[in-house]
Amino acid sequence: MRAAVIDLGTNTFHLIIADLTPAGVQVIYKTNLPVQLGQGRINENMIIPAAFERGIKALKDFKTLIDSHQAEVVRATATSAVRSASNGKDFVTAALKIAGIAIKVITGEQEAAYIFKGVKATGVISQQSLIMDIGGGSTEFIICNPDGPLWKKSYNIGAARLLQAYFHTDPISTEEQTAISNHLDEELAGLITACQKYQPQILIGSAGAFETFAAMLLEDADLKTLCSAVLDIDKYHSLSEKLIASTHAERALMPKLIPLRVDMIVIAAILTNYVISKTGLKAISLSTYDLKMGVLYDILADQKFDSSK
Repeated sequence: MRAAVIDLGTNTFHLIIADLTPAGVQVIYKTNLPVQLGQGRINENMIIPAAFERGIKALKDFKTLIDSHQAEVVRATATSAVRSASNGKDFVTAALKIAGIAIKVITGEQEAAYIFKGVKATGVISQQSLIMDIGGGSTEFIICNPDGPLWKKSYNIGAARLLQAYFHTDPISTEEQTAISNHLDEELAGLITACQKYQPQILIGSAGAFETFAAMLLEDADLKTLCSAVLDIDKYHSLSEKLIASTHAERALMPKLIPLRVDMIVIAAILTNYVISKTGLKAISLSTYDLKMGVLYDILADQKFDSSK
């Protein structure tokens, strides 16, 4: 069976098309578009008109691709930017009417569950782990082991939200970094308590910003073919310090740092550093599988294949 999954992220819309068989998931096509649905007023819970139009156009383009690949099942999931927006329902209605895409707006809890399924499929979870997925609107955390999740939660501390609220100097000032840290102290108290209880040994970064960190740290790695990788934590710390201290213009010239993440990566580094510092984690791995792969594996789990064929 051929399935298409659309992940309507706050910054980027992703499309992945795969054949699902008893042997597993075989990806045949994937693409993404930097829609920036949360541009401008995400902290006011509003999708601005320009972002609204970009989102609908992206979905129309995706529908053409889905039809050309003759996908039998289409699953579109919307996360923080749509679920928190006062005009999120209008966007869902327009997507169906104009683009022919039926969107399911999922909760933060459902988002974390799909992320776990995606990361688990890589085989990277070999011990007590903390999965972290930095989105534009929210960030998900899952404490888990190879048997399954032990604790999970979604927080409205995505990179776009923090950027719009706190990142106003170039480079980011010490005062702004302190303000972010103070905000995280308030927001993430439950995460720190959970980590003290379950004692994860490794941080697993799910796609997004962690793919950017990996691209900048692993010289010969082809992230298009990798499903997971180990990152040197000391080299990560050196990179994060460089990113946080740099200007926008300096980051724009850095190899393997895509334009969409030139500023977002600073927030991602601050957020990751905060989590590492507060939890005492001393190892990092990357999972290139995230929510969209989790949705594919969820669809696969629901299939009943004819064993006679």
